[in-house]
Amino acid sequence: MPTRILLSLKPRFAEAILAGEKRFEYRRSIFRRQDIDTVVIYASTPICKVVGEFSIKQVLSLDLEALWEETRGGAAIDRHYFDQYFKGRSSGYALEVKEVTRYELPLCLRLQFKMKRPPQSFCYL
Repeated sequence: MPTRILLSLKPRFAEAILAGEKRFEYRRSIFRRQDIDTVVIYASTPICKVVGEFSIKQVLSLDLEALWEETRGGAAIDRHYFDQYFKGRSSGYALEVKEVTRYELPLCLRLQFKMKRPPQSFCYL
């Protein structure tokens, strides 16, 4: 059975994904399960709501130079930000966004997901 994850994102990145401007979500580490097909998006402070979701087209795992070359057209960040995010790493991950759904009404973690606080990075749903 396919599994979803809840991913905490800065509001500007959540909005860029929902608007179709950001087609790759970078991660320093990745979930272990192979059956993840959907990412539920939690927009962090000051929004603090679950705002939408996207299906994953593929997960890229590459050395940083190759990762940047492969994804920069859909990164919605510049090279400096990319380098800072991955500082101290030799490789990284990118979740390629397939289909996006923006929720008409943002959801509350506590009420709809029975969670007291958002995950630091992600959690399985």
